[in-house]
Amino acid sequence: MNQFPLWKNLLIVALLAIGFLYAAPNLFPDDPAIQLAGSRGSVVVDQAVLDRADQALSEAGITPKSSAFEGQLPIIRLADAEAQLKAKAIVQQALGDDYLVALNLAETTPDWLASLGAGPMKLGLDLRGGVHFLMEVDLDTAISQRLDVYSGEIKRILREDRIRYRAIDVDKDGTLSVRFRDAEARDAGESRLRTQYATEFTYRSDDSDDGFFVRLNLAEARVAELEANAVEQNLTTLRNRVNELGVSEPLVQRQGKGRILIQLPGVQDTAAAKRVLGATANLDFRLEAQADARSSETETFRFRSEPRSAIIERDVIVTGSQVAGASASFDENGRAQVNIDLDGPGGRAMNRVTRDAVGRRMAVLFIEYRVANRYVDKPDGTVETIRERKVEKSIISLATIQSALGNSFRITGLDSPQEASELALLLRAGALAAPIYFVEERTVGPSLGAANIEAGTLSVMAGLALVVIFMLVYYKAFGLIANVALGLNLVMLVSIMSMLSATLTLPGIAGIVLTVGMAVDANVLIFSRIKEELARGLNPQQAIKGGFDRAFVTIFDANLTTLIVAIILFAVGTGPVQGFAVTLSVGIITSMFTAIWVTRALVNLVYGHRSSLKRLSI
Repeated sequence: MNQFPLWKNLLIVALLAIGFLYAAPNLFPDDPAIQLAGSRGSVVVDQAVLDRADQALSEAGITPKSSAFEGQLPIIRLADAEAQLKAKAIVQQALGDDYLVALNLAETTPDWLASLGAGPMKLGLDLRGGVHFLMEVDLDTAISQRLDVYSGEIKRILREDRIRYRAIDVDKDGTLSVRFRDAEARDAGESRLRTQYATEFTYRSDDSDDGFFVRLNLAEARVAELEANAVEQNLTTLRNRVNELGVSEPLVQRQGKGRILIQLPGVQDTAAAKRVLGATANLDFRLEAQADARSSETETFRFRSEPRSAIIERDVIVTGSQVAGASASFDENGRAQVNIDLDGPGGRAMNRVTRDAVGRRMAVLFIEYRVANRYVDKPDGTVETIRERKVEKSIISLATIQSALGNSFRITGLDSPQEASELALLLRAGALAAPIYFVEERTVGPSLGAANIEAGTLSVMAGLALVVIFMLVYYKAFGLIANVALGLNLVMLVSIMSMLSATLTLPGIAGIVLTVGMAVDANVLIFSRIKEELARGLNPQQAIKGGFDRAFVTIFDANLTTLIVAIILFAVGTGPVQGFAVTLSVGIITSMFTAIWVTRALVNLVYGHRSSLKRLSI
């Protein structure tokens, strides 16, 4: 008699029930939607903003399926992808640049399934679509920022060597001009700078009625180096930011001289992704100007959240690029703050400046590069969108230095805990070496995704149909049992992929097709062994037991070696290769479970209790 103990049968039933439960959300397709968010942390989207968006859609003749806050996210669901694209443009124009309107796909999983933690399988960019950003690094600003740093360094060097100069300016053409009091000081200054910066600059003396000048221009090799470094640092920073977002299988790569391509498949909060990736927020730490400071060495900035301003020095102590760690918290009064940890050079620079500035005030300057949209009515009745770049600088903190600062301190003056969290995230992920702007934003078209899914599903169904027909014709009743187990294998595969939040791509579908073949291969080995046992003269019950027991070692060895290869592919591969490896690995595990346990349980159910069994339909 071939019978499993009760506990094993109950375990198989329980595992299959869980598989059906967690595979079920994949039966509910997502709704095309748009999502609203503030362009920065201090801008809040409330019901009034959502009502303005609804009014704009109503005036344009677009009726959404729903418009409401889903959790913390304001989501407007649309009937189809065409309405989704129109709605995005209409709402963006109605709300203006203070808000982000992002394309999204809203889940339709029933609440009772979602409460159990069940959700649909994530689909890759080639299937579901997703966000596609093309971003451009502002290389001119990268050079300009570096020249500002050089300007501060040159001031410090000349002061330490007691070489008297009148002013240091960065001209619009990128020339760094140092004006001295006399020819002797000019010659001494030029000699010192040539020693300090032997290869970075080309030098030119220039005397006029205004004074004695040394003109410094960055060497071509240095310009190319700075531009390459700016793109590479931005690339690293954006990768860190994507990792902070927790996106599965993203693509972040350089494209051309100064552009970066980012693809985020199936992201759930595309507005937040755009805000975090596009944010170029950075910090400058500078001293407040003293009363006798010359206007050419100071700048005036307004406070970010107060109707007042302050005059601060042009010299930068440290910047956000020297932040090694950042975390959001609250001060003793419950106000949002960010705890800052500087790297070694940054900490030394902060200590060197602040130990001689006790009693003075230090400003934290918040710098943000943004793109604003301006809408122009054209003669043909259409509206042209013109994108303009803007730089916003404001003071978020101006506090008195009580003692010399080191590597760790905190900044306050932020508008909300959300803004503090986002600023900490940006600083923690790394500051951008130069401003970066969105050149292109789009999604992979729904028709492309649908076509890929249809083609992939067709390939799985075609392979499955051929296997089913072969098994029925060749193995009869046992073939029917194998086909049932094969279907259950696909359910288990989908459920585990969903529970793991794995991303399914076209290569992943190829892994499913391969799994179908491998799953039935195990059944073929078992059934062939049963036939051999019957040919040796064993009775049907003995043949069934011998077939399953003796085929197990072969099946285990074959699947183990394939699993090892899949693990290696996942470890050394990237993107599509990893997607294939994940699907193949999960498929190997589920196929062994269904081919050995589930098939055996079904055979036991049909034949195991029949002691007088004379022949098998195999």
